Amino acid sequence: MSGGGRQQPGTTHGGAQRGGSSVPGGRRKQRVSMADVATLAGVSSQTVSRVSNGHPGVIDSTREHVLAAMRELGYRPNSAARALRYGQFNTIGVILFSLASTGNSRTVEAIATHAAAEGYAITLIPVDVPTQDNVLGAFTRMGELAVDAVIVIIEIHLLDAGTVTLPPGVHVVIVVDSDAGDRYSVVDTDQADGARRAVNHLLDLGHRTVWHVTGPRTSYAAQRRTQAWRTTLEEAGRPVPPPLPGDWSAESGYAAGLALADEPGCTAVFVSNDQMALGLLRALHERGRVVPDEISVVGFDDIPDSAFFIPPLTTVHQDFAEVGRRCVQRVLVQIRENQTSLPGTDLVPTRLVVRNSTASPGR
Repeated sequence: MSGGGRQQPGTTHGGAQRGGSSVPGGRRKQRVSMADVATLAGVSSQTVSRVSNGHPGVIDSTREHVLAAMRELGYRPNSAARALRYGQFNTIGVILFSLASTGNSRTVEAIATHAAAEGYAITLIPVDVPTQDNVLGAFTRMGELAVDAVIVIIEIHLLDAGTVTLPPGVHVVIVVDSDAGDRYSVVDTDQADGARRAVNHLLDLGHRTVWHVTGPRTSYAAQRRTQAWRTTLEEAGRPVPPPLPGDWSAESGYAAGLALADEPGCTAVFVSNDQMALGLLRALHERGRVVPDEISVVGFDDIPDSAFFIPPLTTVHQDFAEVGRRCVQRVLVQIRENQTSLPGTDLVPTRLVVRNSTASPGR
């Protein structure tokens, strides 16, 4: 299109001011329309629509003229109308059981960050009690809020395992429940591998066996870590001490630490998360058990504060940012290719971060 056929932004038609707040008589102008932008830019409404929707098939000079006209007129695309027209809302729903846990909160943060980078917002719906009715109710609410896909951060086994089903035809990704991989698209940290790394690290240092503080019985992640701890010891031909129960809190780790401080044969402990390890370290300190000279301690998660514990904590690093990225990528594939949730499990690797809380026994 030649430059002579396009009216440059900033000019007016018939002397009338475009984009002003009022017209003679004090009446406010009607909402700026796509046609207004097209007239000012000297292009068709279809071209304005293409620019508004980020369509690649517009030459750069034309795109700049249209964008300039939009700015001058204060035009904002009607996202709701566009969503209804194209059947896409650029919003991902997130249903989760709790934001209190480190894993959930950091995963949600990562999902929000990566979704924003792809031009998507997130809508968050917490579920107080993870029952079948509550989860299905959350899906219904998500439908009312118009989302393109849903990421579920609820361990499926917390629901009624015999009856749990998610709505058919919905783009879904589930986080932290590999047992659902035969039915849904799942993204999870490799919990078992992380626990094996922790236990083998302590055995390689020369410890005869490794004691364990578990997470809550209802947690899938805690179950996987405990099972891997047990299996690793059995495969190495080492005795398996009785595990001590915890609930993810520093308080429960403190209680376990008081008990282990009185175990003369305890020289190494694998704790199922860093918060419990913090409580355990305090209990051992209060009882005069020196870490790592007398007892080595390994945590799980690698929370930012773990490097500043006394002593700095050896722990298993979970890559929550990568979990969030893979969740977003999986739902975007489903959205763009119009797929339902394809079964399969995507495990994100862990790594051991060695700090000053572990050493050879009796060093």
